[in-house]
This record gives sequence, structure tokens and C-alpha cells, in this order.
Amino acid sequence: MDNANGTTSCIQNSHSSSVIASPDATLGRHLARRLLEIGVEDVFSVPGDFNLTLLDHLIAEPRLKNVGCCNELNAGYAADGYARSRGVGACVVTFTVGGLSVINAIAGAYSENLPIICIVGGPNTNDYGTNRILHHTIGLPDFSQELRCFQTVTCYQAVINNLEDALEQIDRAISTALIERKPVYISISCNLPATPHPTFSRDPIPFFLSPRLSSKKGLEAAVDAAVAFLSKAVKPVMIGGPKLRVAKACDAFAELADSSGYAMAMMPSAKGLVAEQHPHFIGTYWGAVGTSYCAEIVESADAYLFAGPVFNDYSSVGYSLLIKREKALIVQPDRVVIGNGPAFGCVLMKDFLSELAKKVKKNETAYDNYRRIFVPEGTPPKPEPNEPLRVNVLFQHVQKMLSADTAVIAETGDSWFNCQKLKLPEGCGYQFQMQYGSIGWSVGATLGYAQSVPKKRVISFIGDGSFQVTAQDVSTMIRCDQKPIIFLINNGGYTIEVEIHDGPYNVIKNWNYTGLVDALHNGEGNCWTQKVRTEEELTEAIATATGEKKDCLCFIEVIVHRDDTSKELLEWGSRVCSANGRPPNPQ
Repeated sequence: MDNANGTTSCIQNSHSSSVIASPDATLGRHLARRLLEIGVEDVFSVPGDFNLTLLDHLIAEPRLKNVGCCNELNAGYAADGYARSRGVGACVVTFTVGGLSVINAIAGAYSENLPIICIVGGPNTNDYGTNRILHHTIGLPDFSQELRCFQTVTCYQAVINNLEDALEQIDRAISTALIERKPVYISISCNLPATPHPTFSRDPIPFFLSPRLSSKKGLEAAVDAAVAFLSKAVKPVMIGGPKLRVAKACDAFAELADSSGYAMAMMPSAKGLVAEQHPHFIGTYWGAVGTSYCAEIVESADAYLFAGPVFNDYSSVGYSLLIKREKALIVQPDRVVIGNGPAFGCVLMKDFLSELAKKVKKNETAYDNYRRIFVPEGTPPKPEPNEPLRVNVLFQHVQKMLSADTAVIAETGDSWFNCQKLKLPEGCGYQFQMQYGSIGWSVGATLGYAQSVPKKRVISFIGDGSFQVTAQDVSTMIRCDQKPIIFLINNGGYTIEVEIHDGPYNVIKNWNYTGLVDALHNGEGNCWTQKVRTEEELTEAIATATGEKKDCLCFIEVIVHRDDTSKELLEWGSRVCSANGRPPNPQ
């Protein structure tokens, strides 16, 4: 994962405030300048009549690029992928029909603590407060439906239908997104973006985001209590969770691993946040489906420090982790809880881990135990010539493709489990959406992530069922001259659902996926497709994608057996099925 250790608390411009010519002193241009200031150079949009003038004024800013998407859902997913690298993303859609289409992606970003500026073109100011019924609504003279929907999945909402306080509302929304690390919603009436106003007549004053500070006494007390707790342990371990990113504490976590000597694992949704080359890294802690020997070391420890964990039914493998609360030291972004108590509030994770690293006693017992029991993983049996391709053979070849110049995006499904087993070179990006788990996310996320880091080769793994949800925006990748390698895993259905609960609804209509992408390509831009059914064909396709076609979007359809899944998915699916199927408690 990327952008996990930013330390900037104030965002500065190098130029001083200057007077802006009247035609450019508009709301639309102010918004464009603010987006550029926070690092957004690309906005993902779908045009609609309520946002057209706004788009005119955004693209009038020469440094801001508009990336037109095929639908609002993918625009939101693209902003999500962009924010994972740049730290913030933005999308622009139209009123209600666009807003309620993008809201699923915004909900996913909320669950993953990603600041996205979701901008909606709204009704003309003259229609507010009237009894008029507008198009793109549900037929009632009430324009608040969209706002009410967004209130549950954003941390701030601004409805701008007058110019007097527009600057204040825009700036407050954007700064709140950056502080809270959550999406925000900004609705702008369609007749406002082009209107000059004195409040926009100067370059905006650079944002100053007041840094959050730990309580000094609370920090000292938390560190002293943690040292006392950990000093009693014979074989303590430490596990990183996904909230390391929002707390900007990844470096501090690695620093603690260096000084403590503890065996260090990562939860699945935190993969890539800390370099896997760390000498005490033991793999992914995901209960029964994690890295071999990792769960045994973690769950047999007599103290475990969890930094930024999220324990849900998926990350806990159907609530089957063998973790005891009284042995756990839980560090959240602004709170520390030791065992069943005490708890310390107003203590920032980054500060706590850094101070703890200075005082903790070195203890390598758990890592020494890991080294004693560890047996290197085997390799898949060599296929016979022209034998149907197996998924484990595919990922054996994928491992050799990874470098600091690549990034991996894993779609919801068996790719979660296969990609978890990849050993990431230092600098290799890694992204997946575990908390929300919305199938189809990876197509838009690939678009946004690739747009944000053009020097990296993005390698995406997408199941056929997920691809059918959001396939259209492969065309946008081609139009933007992106060069990802997309592996489409064609196994004829929703395999992850099959392993949780099978039924005829998990079988999907097979598409000619390479033919579809060829149709989207339509001779415009750089795109290359290939179907592979054997290891020989896969080897040749990878050689072409990384050689002759290295500057193309490469789409490789991998045809495998319907039941060819990772052993981890089989185990995980059974446990999640059991959790889902628990009978009601007696009344």
C-alpha cells in the first residue's frame, strides 16, 4: 500500500497570494485550484446537465485533468484507487441519478478511510424553496434525498446554493476530508460555477491543518503501562492492521519492530503497509487461512500488540481467531487499550509506537520459535505439456513479475487469497478492498491507481463475475494511455460465493472477454489481448506483456477449472458459511 507515512500537517503553496482576473474569479476555478493544492491532478467524472458548467471551469485550469468515466460507480472506484496512492481523490457527477450511482463507491471509501471529494452538480438556486418538481429526482419537490443518503457515508456535507459562503463551505469540506481521512460531499448549484464573485478574486490562502497532538501525560502513562504489560510476557508478538495507514504510523510500527525484536505479522488488509523484507516479518495473520506458521506463533503468544486492527467476520475468518482479550494490547489511531483495561484516550498511534520503541525491552523469543518451526513452502507440481492451467501455477509466474516498479490490485474473491501469498519486493504497491468487499471495485480502482502513479506497471487480478459488473472502464484506461496488465480469471462464476454457499445463481453467462476488450479498443489506443489455457501459453503471454507490449494495456484471459481455488478460500468459505448460518439466539 502507499501514502502511509505522510507527516505534512500544513499544505503550502510556493507563490504568494495574488489578484485573479475577474473572469477567472469564479467558484469553479477556486475549486480547481483547491484540488490542485491538495494533490489532486485528475478528477474522475460523468457529465450530466447539472454539472456541465462546473466541468467547464474545472478543465479550464490547465494543470487539472478530467478523466471521463463510463459510469458513476467506476468514477467513484477510480477516485478510491487514486486516493490510495495520492492520499486524496475526487469525482464529479450529476444530481441524484449520478449521486446515488456513485454512493456505493463512496461508502467503500468511507470504510477504508480514504478522503474523496465527491462533487455533485445540483439544481439551479432559483429552484430551492419552491414547489417545483425537477428531472433526475424521485418526483417530489424535495431536493434533500441525495443529501440524506450521503450523510451516512461522508464525514461532511456542503450544499452550496449561494455564493456568499461558497468559499468557506468548499474549504471546510476539503479540510475536513483531509483531517478525518473520510469522503466528503459537496453539492454545487448548476448556475453558480461560472459566476465571478469578490471572494474568489485572490489566490486561495494555503490550507493550514492544525496537527493533532497526543496528551503528554496520557502518552507517558500509556507507554509506561504498555512496557509493564509487555515486560511480563515471555514471547510477545506484534501485528499491524489497516488503520496504520490512516494513523500515518507505518514507519513507527517498523521502528518498534526493530527495537523490540518481536515477531511481526500483518493483518490481510494491511499487506504492503510495512516492507515484507523486515528481518522479523513472519507473514499474514489471518487465522486458519494466513501464512503458514504465522497463526501458530501469534495465537500461542502470551502478549500480542495489535496496531490499527479491524476485527470483522472476514478478517477473523468467521470469528474463529484464537485471540484472548486479556493478552492483547490494542493500539487504535487515537486510543490505547491494554488487556481488559486500562484504556488511554487522546494518545496518537504514531506517537505511542515511537515512544514505546524507546523503552521496550528486546525480546526475540517468538521470532526464534518461528525460525525453529518454519519449513519453506513447496512449489506446485510441474504441469505436463499442454495440461490445463492451474491457478497456483499462474501465481508462481506472477511472483517473478513483481518489482519496485509494479503494483498489485486484487479483486474481491479468490484473488484475495492468492495475492496474499505473493512476496512483495520493497516498493511494490498492493491494494485490495477488504472491509467493504464490493465486487467490481478493482476495474475502477485500477484506472484511478494507474492514473496516479504513471511510472508503475499496475498488475490487476479480476474474477470473471466481478469484471462483468464494471468492465466498461477498461475503455477509459485505453483512452488515458494506461498500461496495466489485467489478468482476468475465467472460472465460470462467483467462486467466492460458491465456497460460502453454492447455488445455481453463482453460475454466470460466459463472455468472450478478450473479444469484449478488443471491441472496447476498437483500433484506438494501445491494447493487446490474449487467452491462455496452459502454462506454455501463459509464459508466452507474460513475456509479450512485459516485453514487446510493455507500453500497452495488456489483457490476459486465464481460463481455469471452475473448482480450481486456493485451499485458503475453501477453509475461509466454510468458516464464513458457519458464521452466517448461526441460528437465532433463544428469545
